[in-house]
Amino acid sequence: MTPTPYYEAIQLIERLHRHFLDVLKVELDKRNIQDINNVQSMILYNIGDDEMTVGELTIRGYYLGSNVSYNVKKMVENGYLVQERSVHDKRSIRVKLSEKGLDLKNIISDMFIRHEGQIEGSEITNDNLKSLNESLKMLERFWAKQTNFATGGF
Repeated sequence: MTPTPYYEAIQLIERLHRHFLDVLKVELDKRNIQDINNVQSMILYNIGDDEMTVGELTIRGYYLGSNVSYNVKKMVENGYLVQERSVHDKRSIRVKLSEKGLDLKNIISDMFIRHEGQIEGSEITNDNLKSLNESLKMLERFWAKQTNFATGGF
């Protein structure tokens, strides 16, 4: 049975995600960084220069709550994140990158810049990427609607 374009897109998104995490793992291995994994590195990168709670990371839609809590704990233990109690709400704990975390964020930024340079002149044009991004955003909105239908939101 030939997969439909919809199902093929789902499979491709899953594969691409795994491939990208492999690329990130290779980058960490090249630099002999072994105290953080590729998923944690992306959480760290997405925190960036911000300061936020675990809940805010989850709300942004990047990660599942239980996974974020575990990964944040490991990144704090390994010195990539700093935890601080919120000044306004003592129950809330905010995280931000430590110096070690900022260094890793810069390594990942440099990798992205290097990849963009390698893409230049290939079949992957900015127009291709813009079109891809628009299609993925439409799919994201479609899936978001499906979860709202399932929970009675529509």
